[in-house]
Amino acid sequence: MALKKLKPTTPGQRFKVASTFEEITASKPEKSLTFGVKKSGGRNNQGKMTMRYIGGGHKKLYRLIDFRREKDTIPAVVKTIEYDPNRTARIALVAYADGEKRYIVCPHGLKVGQTIMSGIGAAPEIGNTLLLSEIPFGTIIHNIELNPGQGAKMARSAGSHAQLMSRDGKYAVIKMPSGETRMILQACRATIGMVSNIEHNLEISGKAGRSRWLGRRPRTRGVVMNPVDHPMGGGEGRASGGQPRSRKGIPSKGYKTRAPKKHSSKYIVDRRKK
Repeated sequence: MALKKLKPTTPGQRFKVASTFEEITASKPEKSLTFGVKKSGGRNNQGKMTMRYIGGGHKKLYRLIDFRREKDTIPAVVKTIEYDPNRTARIALVAYADGEKRYIVCPHGLKVGQTIMSGIGAAPEIGNTLLLSEIPFGTIIHNIELNPGQGAKMARSAGSHAQLMSRDGKYAVIKMPSGETRMILQACRATIGMVSNIEHNLEISGKAGRSRWLGRRPRTRGVVMNPVDHPMGGGEGRASGGQPRSRKGIPSKGYKTRAPKKHSSKYIVDRRKK
């Protein structure tokens, strides 16, 4: 995975920093693992806009990703590494020994032709999925389940990774990408390694039109609205808008919005650092 800085032949390319896509080995997805996605444009079933700033965007095919990795003790060979328009990470097409093909979130360093495995007895190597009870301390992991058999929910985006710190009773203590330390049942699964496309955060789109390709419409700032539309609107000239808050009036800097009696609070050992 590498980045390229384009020559400033146009205003849109002057600051653009893009991926070279050198790790991509296939240009078309596996047809049996894709289906079309219908865009909502931010409208509900009555045609009313319920989410602002959504609309347009390039047509996409959704790739079915295997987040469960429940085909235990069956080896799978990596066939291709592909681009996925629905996520920041790359995906890998794997073919199991019984003939079935599936897409997985591609870990950093996974190569075409490599064999991966999941389940009890699998080695703690890149791309293999194990129970948290079998992963050595200090191992870098991603695609972590919150409940056994639920499928991966955490550390799935480009460059994300967590670390297994220790075990306490039936729980494993994991340091999350945010810096939070929390407990997860040892019966949950995680994949070894970090997620691919680790330099995604260094990319620069270069122009506003690229956001439109992604289905993002221009976002209006609250301070330029009228008082009827936003708490920070109104005023003569370029008013700063007073205390920063959301459209609904909730303070946006330093105000704690987490529910004080949230059920998962008892699993958090150490909150993330601000």
